[in-house]
Amino acid sequence: MKLWLIAVGQRMPGWVQQGYQEYARRLPAQAALQLRELRAETRGGGLDTASVLEREARRIEEALPAQCLRVVLDERGSRLSTEQLARQVQDWRQQGRDVAFVIGGADGLAERIKQRADLLLRLSDLTLPHALVRVLLAEQVYRVHSLLAGHPYHRGD
Repeated sequence: MKLWLIAVGQRMPGWVQQGYQEYARRLPAQAALQLRELRAETRGGGLDTASVLEREARRIEEALPAQCLRVVLDERGSRLSTEQLARQVQDWRQQGRDVAFVIGGADGLAERIKQRADLLLRLSDLTLPHALVRVLLAEQVYRVHSLLAGHPYHRGD
């Protein structure tokens, strides 16, 4: 199983790159998180939000690995605890399919990306900047791996 992070937005601030890399580098090769950064659509030429999201959706679909499970980050997604996410990742491992986590840009995601998701996942009830979501997701992937490996990093209840 391979884990992918498909994220709209390039040239993130240094703190985002450092935070993401801190957790991504901790993961062993068999649980590596591969980042694919996609160019965000520029708001010019009279493009409305729907047009921007549609163009980004095409880029997302092109970047997704074939036959992968799609986990789309969305504020209306399911709330999972770390332990629940760990059980879900364990199930995905047993299925042997690649998993792609999808993070939209500043305007979010086109509705069709959300509709085609295998799982809509919410990281918080708070509205989070898309750049910060990369760091939080990488940390949670590392935490889930640690929990499944019996490593003491995760200190739940």
